[in-house]
Amino acid sequence: MNLDELPFDPANRKRTSQYTKNPKKQDEIRRIYLTRGPYRPQEGFIYPQKTIGGFERRFKPKWYKDYHCLEYNDKVDKAFCQCCYLFRDCIDGQGGNDAFVVNGFSSWNKKYRLDTHVGEVNSYHNVAAKRCDALMNQDQSIKVALNKQTDITKRQNRIRLNTSVESVRYLLHQGLAFRGNDESEESKNKGNFRELVQTLANQNEDVRNVVLKNAPENCKWVSPDIQKELANYFAKIRLNSILEEIGGDVFSLLIDEASDVSDKEQMDVVLRYVDKLGLILERLVGIVHVKETSATCLKSALEKLLVDIGLSFKQVRGQCYDGASNMRGEFNGLKAKILEDNRSAYYVHCFAHQLQLVIVAISKKNEDIADFFYMISLLFTVVGASCKRKDMIRETNRENVKRGISSGRISTGTGLNQDQSLQRAGDTRWGSHYRTLSSLIQLFPSIVSVLKYVSKEGKKDSKKSEARGLLSFFGTFDFVFYLHMMFHILGSANTLSHALQQKDQDILNAMSCVKSTRNDLQQLRDNGWESLLEKVYSFCEEHDIPKLNMHDEYVNRYNTRKRTNITNLHHYQIECLNTVIDWQLQEFDDRFNEVNSSLLIHMASFNPKNSFAAFNPESLLKLAEFYPQDFHSSKLMDLGHELRIYIENVRADKRFANLDGIADLAKKLVDTKKHLAFPVYQLLKLVLIFPVATASVERCFSAMNTVKCVLRNKMGDKFMSDCLICYVEKDIFSTITNDAVIDMFKKMSDREGKL
Repeated sequence: MNLDELPFDPANRKRTSQYTKNPKKQDEIRRIYLTRGPYRPQEGFIYPQKTIGGFERRFKPKWYKDYHCLEYNDKVDKAFCQCCYLFRDCIDGQGGNDAFVVNGFSSWNKKYRLDTHVGEVNSYHNVAAKRCDALMNQDQSIKVALNKQTDITKRQNRIRLNTSVESVRYLLHQGLAFRGNDESEESKNKGNFRELVQTLANQNEDVRNVVLKNAPENCKWVSPDIQKELANYFAKIRLNSILEEIGGDVFSLLIDEASDVSDKEQMDVVLRYVDKLGLILERLVGIVHVKETSATCLKSALEKLLVDIGLSFKQVRGQCYDGASNMRGEFNGLKAKILEDNRSAYYVHCFAHQLQLVIVAISKKNEDIADFFYMISLLFTVVGASCKRKDMIRETNRENVKRGISSGRISTGTGLNQDQSLQRAGDTRWGSHYRTLSSLIQLFPSIVSVLKYVSKEGKKDSKKSEARGLLSFFGTFDFVFYLHMMFHILGSANTLSHALQQKDQDILNAMSCVKSTRNDLQQLRDNGWESLLEKVYSFCEEHDIPKLNMHDEYVNRYNTRKRTNITNLHHYQIECLNTVIDWQLQEFDDRFNEVNSSLLIHMASFNPKNSFAAFNPESLLKLAEFYPQDFHSSKLMDLGHELRIYIENVRADKRFANLDGIADLAKKLVDTKKHLAFPVYQLLKLVLIFPVATASVERCFSAMNTVKCVLRNKMGDKFMSDCLICYVEKDIFSTITNDAVIDMFKKMSDREGKL
């Protein structure tokens, strides 16, 4: 029943008891009618006449002043009593009621009947009028008197709940645990939540007087269930804000899977979309526990998650994974399963994972490079596995820095000369090999000192032998050359790796960065030999390592007796540097094969650089054909005309003169409101949401290790997902108000304590 649609006309009204049997609802209906006032024609209405007893009679408007509850219906030309109508169903024993409640009064020649209806003090009409006054004058009612007594209770409940919400907010923001081993009042380990509530109470006397011990048992709102419930409301509000940003538009999926600390396989789901301001965003929407990692199981879990938050596979326009077979399989992978439902959900193999494969795997195809990385890994077993030896490296490096500063060889300044340690490399950690080589170059004297100590003072013979082998290898020209060669190659890739991990990186700029890195490697191959050799010689001189004459015959250190008949120059430049770079250039072309795909070629026509020099309307029309769900046949016909108008407009507008990429183009179109004038903006959004890398997913997994650690490995899947949703995207989470959470807390369930 919609109370706002109650009929006002007395001829169309039902009895209040016919609307509902609930007394409280009946009072709401009566209050609405009393607020509206009696039903009367507008001023100036001419009341019709009728013949009664041979005379023309009609209703007289002056009667309204004498009888304030009097109503008149112009359709039936009858008068009614509003207060009697409202309380007719609950007052019995009075005569003449129906004339003014149901049938209506029209004996205009018998005005005394109005006085009779009003009657004495205790008449039906006067009792009904008093009830109307009491209903509207709530300040005089017993209910209001009781409510005044409960106002204090409501305020106290609000303080208690607000304290719990504030505590949950802080713990979610910091990714901290909620519960302790024992949350009783006497416990010494109540957990972060209870301790934080107590801390807030200690800072405010009003809070201290109503929370924990001073709160009713059923309204403390500090139980574990309440904690999880509040965390869930924060997560729901955040998800609602993401849905509002998407606005029913399209998005791409970034997905990966990993096990948590309790060995549960978790699937991380991140959405990539363009918001209403034209910004590219990547947001976490949930982590789902999957019992198996088959494509069918993953798709089922993903579909359920999307449905739960109000999205569907029909909105997907891209998918990006790390390259695992169960994800990108051509026939039975998750990629193929999603394409069965949506042919426009184009797949991209994560660029960052491809780059890692290019740099590390291909470099190890060269035996000398493979030996070099093996010796680096051996270094960590000898030096990096002992806390004492790590401390020795740091202390030795600190002393070397002090001596360098004293001699003026090392400059000082903010951020310079910080403590350093060896960085362990890992094939699955982007950029870790570059950081390893960088730390090795900077800490080389300290590392050599520690190796010498181990070779002499070590307790295990195996470690002594390994330390002596490392010292021997580190004192060769081969080590220095491979160190600087791979440092340079990995340095170029590290810049690309950081670029690919940016959340707002678009596919065209990513391909441009890939091309630039490839050109940098080609430049090193063609013209970088001299500068590389100069750095190698400089390092050898600084650390007293024998240098080789490049024109001498190369001697294989594994077989010194056998002649090689090649010079050092040929071996190090041609067989090492050029060969490794050639392999990598070939891998760049093979693994980043999207550069030759028609989809990306068409996307390049949106590039705004050089006054939109790459613009090609035919190419953009073909691009639109890849998305039949967004551009049907009639819309494609209109798009051709829109593209011509669009390019003339943006080229003539100076605000579009110096844009760096399509991401800047989208933001500028929104800033200038041109996205409303040119529907081609929808096609541009499809290009922007085309995924690049799963870096956002990897960051979420790193956060999962913070939220769910060894000390709280029993955390439930739903609770962990809610905590991560809030912890990962702090920019949205920080905008959620306590009042919004409290309002949801009130709506979602009936509470013992009134708020």
